[in-house]
Amino acid sequence: MKVKPQLALMFNGNCEAAFRHYERCLGGTITFMMTWAESPSPYADPEWGPKIYHATLTLGDTAISGSDVPSDRYTAPAGFSVTLQMDDPVAAERVFTALAEGGRITAELQETFWAARFGAVVDRFGIEWAVNCEQPAEVAP
Repeated sequence: MKVKPQLALMFNGNCEAAFRHYERCLGGTITFMMTWAESPSPYADPEWGPKIYHATLTLGDTAISGSDVPSDRYTAPAGFSVTLQMDDPVAAERVFTALAEGGRITAELQETFWAARFGAVVDRFGIEWAVNCEQPAEVAP
């Protein structure tokens, strides 16, 4: 059996803005976006019509899904973070800075004993991100 977990982020009406922001920050591509009004769902509140029923952001061979959850069913994210494993400290700095815009830094991006760069931020949409840039592998003499 092969299992490939996929991250699904839930929002309270700002999924489209979040995914457009992540597309810019992470250099991904939004490969699918459907509003509640466009969906065949019988549960769509007419006022919720322009909100996102489902979105997919593709980052290389990985995808992140997202949707707007009606307010009566929405709960704020808690107890997890999205960790970005990166191999380029310059790119890690750029991504961290972009995710932090309008958000709150919870751990400054810096060198640690395990990483060339590590930092954490809660972005302006309430999603917690950790940026981890591995130490370069030591080359044996």
